[in-house]
Amino acid sequence: MKKRLILAGVIASVMLLSACNTGNKNAVNSAFEAEKSNKPANEAASEPVKETPKKPITLTLFDKNVGDPFTNPVAKEITERTGVFIEIQQPTGNPDEKLNLMLVSGDLPDIALIDRREATLNKYIAGGALIPLNDLIDKYAPNIKKRYGDVLSKSVYEDGKNYYLNNWYGLDPDPNWAINMRMDVLEEFGYGERAKAGDSFTQDEFLDLLRKFKEKYPDVDGKPSIPMTVNADQMPAIVGSFKAMYGMKTYYEHDGRLEFIVRDPRYLEMIKFINQLYTEGLLDREWGINKAQNFEQKSASGRVFATGGGIMNEANNAFRAQYGKDTNHLFYAFKVTAPGVDPTKTTYGPRSSLGWDGVGITVANKHPEETIKFLDFLASEEGQYLLMWGKEGMNWKMENGVHVPTQEALDAISKDWAEFSKTTGARKWTWMIRNGLGEDGTPYDLMFRYNRDNVNQHALKSMAGSAWDTALYDDLGPKSGTPDALSEQKIKDMMDSGFSAMAYAKSNDEIDGMYKKMIAEIDANNAVKIEDIYSNNYKARLELYKAAESK
Repeated sequence: MKKRLILAGVIASVMLLSACNTGNKNAVNSAFEAEKSNKPANEAASEPVKETPKKPITLTLFDKNVGDPFTNPVAKEITERTGVFIEIQQPTGNPDEKLNLMLVSGDLPDIALIDRREATLNKYIAGGALIPLNDLIDKYAPNIKKRYGDVLSKSVYEDGKNYYLNNWYGLDPDPNWAINMRMDVLEEFGYGERAKAGDSFTQDEFLDLLRKFKEKYPDVDGKPSIPMTVNADQMPAIVGSFKAMYGMKTYYEHDGRLEFIVRDPRYLEMIKFINQLYTEGLLDREWGINKAQNFEQKSASGRVFATGGGIMNEANNAFRAQYGKDTNHLFYAFKVTAPGVDPTKTTYGPRSSLGWDGVGITVANKHPEETIKFLDFLASEEGQYLLMWGKEGMNWKMENGVHVPTQEALDAISKDWAEFSKTTGARKWTWMIRNGLGEDGTPYDLMFRYNRDNVNQHALKSMAGSAWDTALYDDLGPKSGTPDALSEQKIKDMMDSGFSAMAYAKSNDEIDGMYKKMIAEIDANNAVKIEDIYSNNYKARLELYKAAESK
């Protein structure tokens, strides 16, 4: 896996890195020739010399996402700017299986990109396969230090050190979940101005709209109307959307403890609301078993007024094809708030600021300093636009301090974004990516967040302020394979069964008794002990973060 480098190649590469950082390539050539002739750099520069080619350092990088060779225009620019050429390694099968095999065999790449949510990352750290990055960051990575901020302190291992750099990090401001309602129906029922402005709706207003739709449109094209339906394949997002109405998060924080969310008094209110939708015939009778295909067919049929979950795409595409691009027959995203809940306290946007992946330098790497400088360039504002937009002058230009894509680039993206990425290199390598907007206000993600359709532009207004960081609550449970982990899973199964039973109850009157029975069952299965684990791990995490921030 490793490439042997002769000493002269290493010296030339280090000098190239230094010169690129200052933007003075002539200094590299002058210094190189001066070294050969033992003359001062300025004297050597005054004499005509023959340039000696500089061989870049080759580093191997395991990328679970992309296996293309590092030869596109963006890749070539990165190599020219950093003096580093990347030899891409990608598995043909399961990435985690390949990573585990490399860990066991010791046949490691120089840089590893590992899913942060998988246990594999901790295995690499615990197994000593990744080197600590703190000193390297302090000495050689000002961009990482500045731009990552408290993400670094939130990503420390249990020993207080950083072993990886987050990828797709920072709180993503884009809308996540919502209650989606058709604009044409909102306009018809007198809510057009509020809807277009992106205002929120109260739970009572939402109920009123569902009832009006059912009453006015009992049938559509000879089939019963469906005031609200959902995609059962995305049930966590559906339940999450209902929880968001009440401002609920991962756990119920009570008296300094983290408890199962079912203990939150608002959880019982939510269950009763869902049951009310079901018993009144406002919620699809098949809502718990709707597969994606059925959901898409129903929501695009005109029989449906509202849905829950993510931003609608398939149905809206069908409506545009049928009625035209500017039709009002589209689902738009809205906040619906439970009684007494401020719209700004809703939780429709759960996101982790710690991102998707971890980028680590392995113990096999013979060039850690050059590697951290390489990663620091990618993490910089300049590096981010190069990675995500492509080369300046090819895909975009600067106008009054703002990145402006060419019309040719936008047309190519619209026609075939995958081909555009392959040809230009834009968004092909997504390493060290930061969510959100650049310093000039343009999104780093040119392909998917620059040109937004009217529904997504509206969602930026209607769902603003509901994003929240899940990072503090991630992975607080018992260790996998332990008796406590088995107890936790059993309790979760009980809560899932209890949720279904209560949601499908014949009336609200039955729910209180069913709820009490569910709580008694989880308590009989060591729920308090599992909650103790959550609470203790949470406190330990907060202390670890605090210690890391104080350094």
